[in-house]
Amino acid sequence: MRRFPDTVRKKTRIEIIPMIDVMMFLLVFFVLISLNTISALGLKAKLPISSEAKLDTPPKRVVVSISQNNEILIDKTSFSTLEDFKKYIADLKIKNNKLAVIINGDESAKIQKLVDVMDVLKAEGVDSLTIAAKKQ
Repeated sequence: MRRFPDTVRKKTRIEIIPMIDVMMFLLVFFVLISLNTISALGLKAKLPISSEAKLDTPPKRVVVSISQNNEILIDKTSFSTLEDFKKYIADLKIKNNKLAVIINGDESAKIQKLVDVMDVLKAEGVDSLTIAAKKQ
């Protein structure tokens, strides 16, 4: 009687590399599909044509700072009087139709200086005004 040697059975292994390849392919596929569908979420409409249509430009952001010694600063340019500040804002308003002003005031600055700056901005027709504060 002939006897064949016992074959040693190897433990089965689950190969993970092909699974990673498939998962990466699916990830790329869904990302590319979602990028193409994001633009299609809105309602498609053919806009009417107007000879008076113009591009809506975003407002220019200006940061006005009021220091401890009640000095007015814009982009490290100091203004000694409110008249100089008013001229500068008027020039900015001419160059940029829309201005969005953020006021950074030191906590020890006088409230009267803040009110003066706000009066100048209102007189020059600034539409958007924000006072910056730190959250407690």
